[in-house]
Amino acid sequence: MADPMRIRAQAAGDKATVRVLMSHEMETGQRKDSSGKVIPAWFIQEVSASLNGKVVMTAQWGPSVSKNPFLQFAIKGAKAGDKVSVSWVDNRGDKRTDEATVS
Repeated sequence: MADPMRIRAQAAGDKATVRVLMSHEMETGQRKDSSGKVIPAWFIQEVSASLNGKVVMTAQWGPSVSKNPFLQFAIKGAKAGDKVSVSWVDNRGDKRTDEATVS
């Protein structure tokens, strides 16, 4: 299982800015190892975020996203104390979900 995501959510006015740092190798399937064998593709395919259990953002990613991706987005209507949850699924079926409280 991957390391936990680092999630920061800060309220400002009627919206919150969410910053997420994900830990994932994100292999494209085009690189080769030292022996010349192709390293199999391994990347995050779907990312979703929810505010207090309601989905507010989904994204579909591909192999061109960098290693340990960073994601930032804003959520209207979020306030201090709300729970933000971020989940991802990769092409091998691995999943990860973490949450943070809006400050």
